Amino acid sequence: MPPCTKRGPYKNGLSRSVCLMGLSVCFPGLYGNDGLLPARWQLRYSGKALWEQLLSSPTLLWLAPRLGLDTQTAMELLCLLGAALSLAATVLESLRDSLVFLFLWIMYLSMYQVGQVFLYFQWDSLLLETGFLCVLIAPVTSLRGWRAGREHDPVTFWLVRWLLFRLMFASGIVKLTSRCPTWWGLTALTYHYETQCIPTPLAWFAHQLPVWWHKLSVVATFAIEIAAPFLFLSPLRRLRLGAFYMQVVLQVLIILSGNYNFFNLLTLTMCLSLLDDEHIYFWLRKKYTPNPNQGTHTLAHTLLEIAVWALIGFGTVTWFDLQINWDKWTVSSRTVFTFHQFNQFLKTVTFPSVWLGVLSLTWELVSSMFRCACVEGFFKRFLGTVQWTVFGAAAVSMFAISLVPFTFIEYDSNASVWPGVRQGYDAVSRYQLVNSYGLFRRMTGVGGRPEVVIEGSMDKVTWTEIEFMYKPGNLSAPPSVITPHQPRLDWQMWFAALGTHTHSPWFTSLMYRLLQGKTDVIELIQSDVSQYPFHQQPPTYLRAHRYKYWFTKTLADGSYPQRWWKRVYIEEFYPTVYLGDTFLESMLSQHGLKVWCIWKVFRPLYFSTFSHSSACNTAFLSIEILVDPLCCQTPHAHGADITVPNVSREANSKWLMGVFQQYCVTPVGQHLKNSTYLVVCTGA
Repeated sequence: MPPCTKRGPYKNGLSRSVCLMGLSVCFPGLYGNDGLLPARWQLRYSGKALWEQLLSSPTLLWLAPRLGLDTQTAMELLCLLGAALSLAATVLESLRDSLVFLFLWIMYLSMYQVGQVFLYFQWDSLLLETGFLCVLIAPVTSLRGWRAGREHDPVTFWLVRWLLFRLMFASGIVKLTSRCPTWWGLTALTYHYETQCIPTPLAWFAHQLPVWWHKLSVVATFAIEIAAPFLFLSPLRRLRLGAFYMQVVLQVLIILSGNYNFFNLLTLTMCLSLLDDEHIYFWLRKKYTPNPNQGTHTLAHTLLEIAVWALIGFGTVTWFDLQINWDKWTVSSRTVFTFHQFNQFLKTVTFPSVWLGVLSLTWELVSSMFRCACVEGFFKRFLGTVQWTVFGAAAVSMFAISLVPFTFIEYDSNASVWPGVRQGYDAVSRYQLVNSYGLFRRMTGVGGRPEVVIEGSMDKVTWTEIEFMYKPGNLSAPPSVITPHQPRLDWQMWFAALGTHTHSPWFTSLMYRLLQGKTDVIELIQSDVSQYPFHQQPPTYLRAHRYKYWFTKTLADGSYPQRWWKRVYIEEFYPTVYLGDTFLESMLSQHGLKVWCIWKVFRPLYFSTFSHSSACNTAFLSIEILVDPLCCQTPHAHGADITVPNVSREANSKWLMGVFQQYCVTPVGQHLKNSTYLVVCTGA
């Protein structure tokens, strides 16, 4: 421990600020009343109190009826607020405040709770977990004096480093625990570039590289994802810097060859936790004043660093039998260990990695406590001690509950987690504070990239393909570059092609909405609606076929082909359907996608109307129900949505009377007082 001297600048303060600037990014959702999976379906009003609803499904959208808003309007408002606030926090350092990040986290969690299959990606969970860590890392500028004493900063900032370790280590481990033959055979990248969800143009060129290079790249991936993450927790600065640049190279190559939205940018931002101010000043070509408490780099440190890098290099060469062919200037590689040996290795390192995390966190806690003791002035020292205690306890708690999802990679280790820690994890799991990760577990599309192509027709004779903006379809269209945007419908089309349409219930909703000509859904396919082949009139018939796509190859003379893709027809994916079709109706009912009437409750109103909305092409049927609002305890407040079966108006009237009878203290018939509820049917 360095001697207690006058407190110098915190050596990670600038890197923490840069990290917070990068983490101030959010993006809006795309669920509406006319969408594929309307968010209101996730907000069924069951008569529970607001607090119970928030506990069961934590989302601000439960407040929408009490604000006179429907679900779609509330979601749009949350998206706008989140985008504006995150952009402002990115630009203005004064807004990188703990409370601002708390609001951003709550808003994204609110969207996540109703996002269903389109928002359940690992990077959504990663963004939520990282966002919550920002709440602990960022200063509370609104409290005077709270920002001055930040001796606990290294402790909370360390949690980002631990999250990065869990993400990368698990992503490397699951590739081998999945027993995927392409990862074990080191051939995964010979398929990856053309079979990933949305490749970039550079993916076509990467796919043309020789097989030996692809195999060597897989070996490098294993070294970067399995071995290098242990260096994240090292107290030696140059080991962390080396691990940082290894991660940067991997993430940049992924960005160049594939469109993975904000995931790689978020990971790069998390990698900033491995840096210190001295290195960032080196980037900026500015003079750095070292912290007087900062230790010096000795010969022993250098020798230890050389030994660590030599061990990683020797292990990589040995485990993958790397051999250079000097005649052909190639490098051969193969996996020389068995699954059983790897499983034994995993059992050996999982719990030691946990204890490595314990030691690393303990070092940060003790170092921060020492800095608190060195603060001049009783009040500042007392405030710093209080902050260290609070945030240290929060860091220890976050680390403890993260052990449950982290040890999912190894069964015996997970079973050994202390029951109290497991109970704590179960208590907060709905808030996505900590999550398990493991990207690219298996390589799909080994026999060719499956793609679903939707076709429409007006007469069932002439069929026109419906081309998406980003996913492969047109053989001559170049791949897109859209990072950091994620076209979530295009992504789900990739997943749908891997199985049958029954495995993707939302696909039936897509066909139904396209037959209806819903503009909101059409804009997911083509933002410029005029490019949609049926923009003037919805198709009468729709069907879908499955193809297999492959990248084309360079010609024999070395020139490039005219097309990017080639394809072969495989089978029918979805039969020909039309509005009112028996098969379509049965699929809608089977998947719970049947059209429902949405009744809006407005109170108190002193008039009765019958109006018509041409915009949604639905008649607004008004039904007056005389109820005393003082006795009514229904949660359907002003502007609330009530979802009922799509049956006759008379049946709906009886059902609605039952709703009020259920939530009123006494029967409705005994309370024919002065106030009026206007209940309006707004359609599906």
